Amino acid sequence: MFGLQRLNVAERQRLGPMVAVSTVAFALHNPTGTPTELNADSGLWIPLVRRVRDPFYGAWALPGGPTQWNQTLGETARETLVAASGATPNYLEQLYAFGSVERSAEAQRMVTIAYWAQFRPQDFAGTELPDDPNIAWWNTRELPELAFDHAEIIRAGITRLQKRAEQTLIAHRFLEESFTLTQLRRVHEAIGGKGLDPANFRRQALASGELEATGTTEAGTKHRPAKYYRFFISEKE
Repeated sequence: MFGLQRLNVAERQRLGPMVAVSTVAFALHNPTGTPTELNADSGLWIPLVRRVRDPFYGAWALPGGPTQWNQTLGETARETLVAASGATPNYLEQLYAFGSVERSAEAQRMVTIAYWAQFRPQDFAGTELPDDPNIAWWNTRELPELAFDHAEIIRAGITRLQKRAEQTLIAHRFLEESFTLTQLRRVHEAIGGKGLDPANFRRQALASGELEATGTTEAGTKHRPAKYYRFFISEKE
């Protein structure tokens, strides 16, 4: 480590690349705020960490860092995400590798293995959120200045999430164990950023073969109570 600190810029650039991990982790609501009603304009929430050193001093970045010799990439992704969010995600998957030559500026070249993750409300139950002014949850529709190529990583994560939502009812990872079709539809609307026809969504969801009724209904409504469903087919991760 001390040897690396004595290297000049040219010498650092000739070193072999380091491997780091960054994770874009999605939640439907800001865990530190009051949940609001979901719709096509809600956006998603992600935790970011403000950098306290150069390069990009003061800019915000995704949770992550260099992977350690005794850790897998997945372990580094999970550990750094838990440190930033205070909770363990219910889903974590490798996204893409980012390794363009220019991304490391005048430092040793850094190759980042990006992950994406999902949180549901109960993932934060009983956890203590970090009390750190340099850690905050941001809405994907109102992101701050971002360090490195993390805006690109976030866009890639959103695209992956949207494509998965088109192929399967991935939205259940954002919900409680049981949910109404209206709740499920609103999650899909928040992911896709567009409204969905309720009748068509209901028909497609029930025809997917991935839902089963729990036998319970919504309580305290003035209209016909909505049925609760649950996801029951094991996913192929």
